[in-house]
Amino acid sequence: MTVPAFGFVHRLWLPVLLGTVLLRAEPTPLETVEKAAGDWVAVRAETARLETEWATTHPLLESTVRGLQERAQALEDKRDFLKARTAKDREELAGLEAANQASSAGLRSADAQLQAMGPRWSALLAALPPRLTEALELPARSLAAPGLTVSERMQYTMTMLNRCLQFNHGLLCEDEVLRLGGETNGQELEVIYWGLGHGYALDRPARRVWFGSPGPQGWHWEPLPEAFDAVVRLMAISRGKAEPEFVEVPARLKLAVAAAPKS
Repeated sequence: MTVPAFGFVHRLWLPVLLGTVLLRAEPTPLETVEKAAGDWVAVRAETARLETEWATTHPLLESTVRGLQERAQALEDKRDFLKARTAKDREELAGLEAANQASSAGLRSADAQLQAMGPRWSALLAALPPRLTEALELPARSLAAPGLTVSERMQYTMTMLNRCLQFNHGLLCEDEVLRLGGETNGQELEVIYWGLGHGYALDRPARRVWFGSPGPQGWHWEPLPEAFDAVVRLMAISRGKAEPEFVEVPARLKLAVAAAPKS
């Protein structure tokens, strides 16, 4: 078969042209150098810009740092001055805190002691003269109320103790309604109390006298017929109706004697 010469040449030329194009697609050394040179120029331009910017902002940053350091030093100096100035105050505050803690501990101890005295008040009130027991009835009820603060408990306790002391230091002579000898209804008698230790009750129309004193079951009245005239004179002197004089009246002094430890 005969192939035209022109067709053969055309088919030969096309692969050569494609090979030439493919060879031309790979970068030449010159192109690589040109690209590297362009990258270096870009990096150098950016470096120059950053150096220029740093040269411009560096003095401002240094000035800012110096200002901050000076301000920090001034604050430190102020802190040291305030610490030195308030050292005495802080010592006083520490002392006050220690005193407050000691006071709190003392209050807790006092409250515990006051609460422990509660049951003892009932026995004490029964052993007091009837007039004083009646006067202490209201503070005793208040003292037994739940939820009292330490100050309230102390206030009621001191009120009761002060009234007992005042009663014990005086000689009280007044009329009083008493129930004596198992009587259901009380009778009004002339009564004189010699402190908390003892007292005398006088029924003048019936010429009867009783001697009162604290006993195991509380305050106790017992007949004392032989002392009628002496108690009458004592009452008259106490009320200012007779001249002062020495009057002998029966009395008892009860002492609790503790056994001495053996050596």
